[in-house]
Amino acid sequence: MIAQLFFYIFVGILLFSAAMVITVRNPVHSILFLILGFFNAAGLFLIAGAEFLAMLLIIVYVGAIAVLFLFVVMMLDIDFSSLREGAQKHAALGLCLGLVLLLELWMALSHWKVLPTDSNASLTTNVQHLTNTEALGTLVYTHYVLLFQACGIVLLVAMMGAITLTLRDHSTSRRQNVARQHVRKAADTLELTTVQLGESVIEHGGVLRPKGSYNEIAAPGSYGLDIKESEYLQNKEEKGE
Repeated sequence: MIAQLFFYIFVGILLFSAAMVITVRNPVHSILFLILGFFNAAGLFLIAGAEFLAMLLIIVYVGAIAVLFLFVVMMLDIDFSSLREGAQKHAALGLCLGLVLLLELWMALSHWKVLPTDSNASLTTNVQHLTNTEALGTLVYTHYVLLFQACGIVLLVAMMGAITLTLRDHSTSRRQNVARQHVRKAADTLELTTVQLGESVIEHGGVLRPKGSYNEIAAPGSYGLDIKESEYLQNKEEKGE
């Protein structure tokens, strides 16, 4: 009885927070309602006996992804009023997509079959000697290990695509020649000076600048590097000097 009561409480708050995510105007409030929905979904997983998925939802989604969304929305200066200007133009298309989604949900639920409560049928293997986390790990890393690795590759490609799309080469960008930077030693650029207590830096020559300059490790065409010097360094690198 208590489990059923908590189930309906979690479901009610989850549906309310999900509706508020797409209806509130403030994007920060939308993400906060999303976090609330994640917590209630974790409660549902706990009721179902999947404590590993509940903790995963809280630690990964709430602790990392949702907080990242919140930081991005708060730090980026997005003009949401301009984004809403074309919403009415696409209202008909959105309505059609919503109707298609409702039709798909109706088709899926109409063919849903529920086993009788007194049925002895079991959809899972006998894993009573394993904990929930051990059973899940055994299933994922044995029977579905290839699909698990494929999901990792898909996420990697998505991350690389996002980096490629957002990477912009500005005119003031400074790029290093990685090979030349790796072969440099600390003694070539740094000078360590022991300053006793009470002494001034001026007594040791003042604030010392690096021995070399930025141009020594700059990539050709980098900002702040003279064109002639860039060509000279490039020819010098090609000759292996």
